[in-house]
Order: sequence, then C-alpha cells, then structure tokens
Amino acid sequence: MTDATQEDLQDKRNLLDRLLPRWSVGQWLFATICLILCLWVLLPIYLLVLSAFSPRDAVFAWPKAYLPFDISTDTIAFFFGVRGVFSAFLNSVMVAALTMVISIGLGAPAGYALARFRFRGKDSFRLLIVMTRAFPIAILALPLTVTFIKLGLYDTVFGVALVHSALALPFAVLISSSLFMGIPFELEEAAWTMGCTRFQAFWRVVMPIATPGLAAAAIFAFVISWNEVFAATILTLQHPTLTAFLLTTLSESPLYFRFAGGFFLVVPALVFIFAVRKYLFSMWGIANR
Repeated sequence: MTDATQEDLQDKRNLLDRLLPRWSVGQWLFATICLILCLWVLLPIYLLVLSAFSPRDAVFAWPKAYLPFDISTDTIAFFFGVRGVFSAFLNSVMVAALTMVISIGLGAPAGYALARFRFRGKDSFRLLIVMTRAFPIAILALPLTVTFIKLGLYDTVFGVALVHSALALPFAVLISSSLFMGIPFELEEAAWTMGCTRFQAFWRVVMPIATPGLAAAAIFAFVISWNEVFAATILTLQHPTLTAFLLTTLSESPLYFRFAGGFFLVVPALVFIFAVRKYLFSMWGIANR
C-alpha cells in the first residue's frame, strides 16, 4: 500500500471520527433507550393519524400500508358529519379554555403567596393542595350532580370547567409557586425603590419572567381538561364534551369512526403544546440558570 493510499485512508478515518464521535457503551445504551421511548410514544400517534386520513376500505385492509400512499379526508368528513360531534368539539374547546383561565387566575396568586409570604401552616397548606389529587372524584359524583342541579350548573360548559379547574388547580399552584421562588425577590425590591407599587413591581418585573412557567401550567390545565372524561360524562347530558360524547358512542361506532375520534382527542392537545413550545423551552432555561 502506497503512502498516498494510507494518507487517504487516514483522512477518511479522521472525517468519520468527526462526523460519528466515539461513544461509550453507556452513551449508546442511553441513546437506544431514548429512541425506543420515542418510538413507543410516536408510533401509535402516527398509526392513528394514518388511519384517520385513510379511505374507509384501507382501515380494514390487510396487510396494512404503513406509508401514506392514499390520503383521504372521507373519514374526518364522516366524523364531523355525525350529529353532535361538532358541538361536542366546541364544548371541549370552551371547557379547556375556561379551565386554563380559572386555574391560572387562581393558581398564580396562590403560588405567589406561597413563594413570597410566611404564614403559619404554610407547609400543611402545600401538602393539602397535593392531597386533593388523591381524593377520588367518583366519590364526589353524586354530591356534585345534586349540587350542580340545584345551582343550575348541571349540563353547562361552565359547570364542567369548574370541576376541571379543581383538578388542574393543584398543578397550577405548585408550578407557579416553584417558579416564583426561583425569581429573586431583590428584583421586586429594586422596583419598589424606583417608585413602583407592589402590584406594579409584580406586573412589570415578575410577570415577564414568570410567563413561560405560567404557560407551562396552562398547558397542563388544557391537557387535563381535554382528556378528562368521568366528570364530563356525569355532569353533562345534552351538551357533552368530545370525550363524553365519544364514550357513549364508540362502542356502537364503526372502526374508522373510532380512529377519527381518537385523532381529535390526541392531536389538538399535541398541536397546542407545539404552539407554545417556546415557553416550555424558556421555562427550562430559567430553571437551569
């Protein structure tokens, strides 16, 4: 082998070393586990989307095509053509939006109070907030139904949003509390010395920094409300959310209708998270500083 050939081979090895760094066994194992977890999560979503946008005959075909060779909106059009689906979809959107507003509107001030003020029973209060998630909502089904009927909130969007807000509020309080504790109190004190009131210092100094974390809490509230089915089923009759509507109809529906229903249960939450992903990344950036 000539010297020129050896030099050429060495250059290729150096290029491969730069493009493909040499990982240890532990790094390769970690990368493999991450790849398996990504496939575990993304593959069912891909198959669901593929089935929802395939012709009806392709749903029952065997062997199934795993690439989108034949895209069709017939299944989606049939899904929305079913009576009650579109109104249930709008109800879910309104309930999720109200849940976000209520949970953040109540959770952010509570989290700020936990982070900034010292009072007796502070730790016990924080523990009670967590314990509310351990209380089974099935036990409250009958009392909630009777109470909502008396108050005129039964079978209303606002009534379901109140229950969903109670489910999402502990997360909103704890997330916002941790976020406000990570923001130095000296920033507010500096704003006070500049002539700001306590509210002005909070709004102009703390809120811009806390917005990514509050957006993350809003994401959790939206996803909790969008996927919740038990309370939405027992508290609605003629105005159900999409999850409650599908629960009562999927057992008697054709297979392609089920795929379309699953698509509209999963994808909107993913789209919402993708739309506000920059706030999530900003939140992690704040946490890492």
